[in-house]
Amino acid sequence: MSPVARMAAAEAAPAVPVVYIVDDDPALREALDSLLRSVGLQVFGYASAIEFQQRPIQSSPSCLLLDVRLQGVSGLDVQAELVRSGVDMPVILMTGHGDIPMSVRAMKAGAIDFLTKPFREQDLLDAVATAHEKDRLQLEQRLARTGLQARYASLTPREAEVMWLAVSGLLNKQIAGELGTSEVTVKIHRGHAMKKMQARSFADLVRMGQALEQQGLKPRA
Repeated sequence: MSPVARMAAAEAAPAVPVVYIVDDDPALREALDSLLRSVGLQVFGYASAIEFQQRPIQSSPSCLLLDVRLQGVSGLDVQAELVRSGVDMPVILMTGHGDIPMSVRAMKAGAIDFLTKPFREQDLLDAVATAHEKDRLQLEQRLARTGLQARYASLTPREAEVMWLAVSGLLNKQIAGELGTSEVTVKIHRGHAMKKMQARSFADLVRMGQALEQQGLKPRA
């Protein structure tokens, strides 16, 4: 499922949060699966990083429970690869041999938590809850960005031009002079832009313009 499809599915209906487990200990995977399902979560377990990397993408808020010492590849390396690939799924690392340098590396790479086995069930559930809340907020932000971009894409070239001149602070009369058209025509284009962008006020349109500029969508002068 593409990122756009994932966001559309998430917007259509609330989904049960997902926990992915990557650990080569089948007994631990089974125990974690049972615990997490008991609190109403979806759980998918994998014995290796390769199996996890081939998983289907879910539309729900998700997090990854990742063992540090996997066969063939370090869990820290898996975490680093996720970061390089632009996958911002929250990660909770687990290890039976944790040390301070290892935990520092994990947290600097963005891990939500670093749990040393054996850990308390509540500590794990608290970390998972924190991870899901972070991913839910990230998903909402992606939905908002995608929606804003889609509304902007619906503008005609002239409507977009008028919008950018308006949010830069020019009055309708000044915009008309800049574009060599009438003030009435500028008002019409500006009104269409406001409606298509779903801006409730001009201040709202200015904020949208700032967000689009941050996303690199403002055309160069």
